[in-house]
Amino acid sequence: MANIVLTRVDSRLIHGQVVTKWLQQSAADEIFVVSDELEKDEFLQSIYIMAAPPGVEVKIYGVESAKKYWQEEAASSNAKVLFLVPDLQTLSEMVEAQVITKDIQIGGLGGGAERKNVLKNINLSEYDVMILDRFLAKGLNVFFQAIPEDNPMPIEKLIEKYHSL
Repeated sequence: MANIVLTRVDSRLIHGQVVTKWLQQSAADEIFVVSDELEKDEFLQSIYIMAAPPGVEVKIYGVESAKKYWQEEAASSNAKVLFLVPDLQTLSEMVEAQVITKDIQIGGLGGGAERKNVLKNINLSEYDVMILDRFLAKGLNVFFQAIPEDNPMPIEKLIEKYHSL
């Protein structure tokens, strides 16, 4: 069975820190990206695939095809997986499908309308906070950690900051 060694929410998906630091720390040999937008864009897929180091397989699926993969094909894989999603909505769907059942690392959530900056790399909306609260109610360990050298920060602190802004 494929083993998810790190679940990370990062709006940038595969980038320098993921490739140079998180792959090494997690000892993952596969990057599994879930993004409906990316699944439809073969050109962007090729860029992300090229960004991975040699020997690291990159799989890119949309939400529905990712669920199907984990139900039907993951059992026949021995991969150690770095599981990447671009946002909390996508992650929520993976949690509801019971693909993700343990620790969740928040690494970066971009800005935008109706989003508040709660930390250098983290911008949350009210909807994001609702999703995070649901994860916490399920007993999931959710934390922020930009780079391996940082101490993980419990997401509750960022939710508190969101409400104080």
